[in-house]
Amino acid sequence: MTELSVVEICAGAGGQSLGLHLAGFQHRLAVELDRTAAATLKTNLRRLQPDDNVDDIVRVGDVADEEVWKPEDFRNVDLLAGGVPCPPFSVAGKQLGSADERDLFAWAVEAAGRMEPKAVLLENVRGLNDARFAGYRQAVIDRFAALGYTAFWDLLEAKDYGVAQLRPRMVLVALRPEYVEYFGWPKKQPKARKVKDVIGDLIGSNGWRDEYLQRWLKEADRIAPTIVGGSKKHGGADLGPTRAKRAWQELWTDAHGLANEAPGPDWNEVDHPRGPKLTVEMVARIQGWYGPDYDHWVFEGLKTSRYRQVGNAFPPPVARAVGESIASALRKTNKPEDIPAPLKVHDEVYRLLRDHDGPLTADRIQKLLGDSLSVEEVVARIDVLRRDFIVEEQQRGGRKSYVLGDWKAFRGQEDHGRHAVFAQARSRAKVS
Repeated sequence: MTELSVVEICAGAGGQSLGLHLAGFQHRLAVELDRTAAATLKTNLRRLQPDDNVDDIVRVGDVADEEVWKPEDFRNVDLLAGGVPCPPFSVAGKQLGSADERDLFAWAVEAAGRMEPKAVLLENVRGLNDARFAGYRQAVIDRFAALGYTAFWDLLEAKDYGVAQLRPRMVLVALRPEYVEYFGWPKKQPKARKVKDVIGDLIGSNGWRDEYLQRWLKEADRIAPTIVGGSKKHGGADLGPTRAKRAWQELWTDAHGLANEAPGPDWNEVDHPRGPKLTVEMVARIQGWYGPDYDHWVFEGLKTSRYRQVGNAFPPPVARAVGESIASALRKTNKPEDIPAPLKVHDEVYRLLRDHDGPLTADRIQKLLGDSLSVEEVVARIDVLRRDFIVEEQQRGGRKSYVLGDWKAFRGQEDHGRHAVFAQARSRAKVS
């Protein structure tokens, strides 16, 4: 079959890139802010696309910087894909959403409008599925509809697609109308991989005493917690916050840092009561770089950087599964039995305020919703919406009414505060 084309934003070290390549997509462009991750992507794309000028395909810089690329230059590619920054939605942070200058989700939607691809694939952390972001999700779906796409959200867990960890991710797929009836979410695999299955050979490769190896194999006969890549602001490489470390302890694995090599014959339980530490290569396998199609990926940089590249990646098997579903839809090869329902309303309060011509009181909203929410709950929902949208208040006859204003999210506005933040970052980079 002819290869399909993809432009990938916030590409990282290439977890999604590899998965999409295995699903039949060729990169026309990949944009990444981190130089070391971009170097990793270049190294590996040279192998995957040997006939292309990879130095031009992989561009380093802020994806929203028009000097790095212009969406209009890549009109009518088959797919726009990306894993836009997670901190605005992560429960590990403040969940600032639109108020976080790193939020690029809404910008990616507008980029799709400028590019007019046949399909869009965007993924982010599970926190985006929280009630806190119901209005945000609704705005994304509605904006895609205005641009001529049908968009679907779903929460996918990596363990269901051949990855030995939980790693739930919110995934959005948007399609042009002619492809919608051919799309279905990828089917889950009946049996999940366990940690011992994917790294058992590695952890015992350095002469580790058999009594320890057998104990570890027994304890590691389960799915790993979500790998956490972390950021440059927060220390070195370890396997996550306190809760994750406790989960790793149940696998008799020390999550307080990484090892340079597998445990050897001199390793003993007295000095290492938490169990052995994992290497970057082991973590990469748990993240999905496991098996003949995946395990030749080379990560550039020092250990901590390589670990962050692995930990922040979209697991390649999940990207491949979703990519194959999109490719099947674009090629119209078959009609799945279970087509996702596109009409789900994520936030009915948002929808009412958006569609109503004029202000609405909380009482009126409650009545229009058929009393499914109390007045107090309606007011609480409006207060949540204020975090991502401008909500104007008006007083009429002693009663407060509301009008939904603009989405605060960065969509490319020239007067948005994100420009100042990133201008400062570029200045610091030039000085250093």
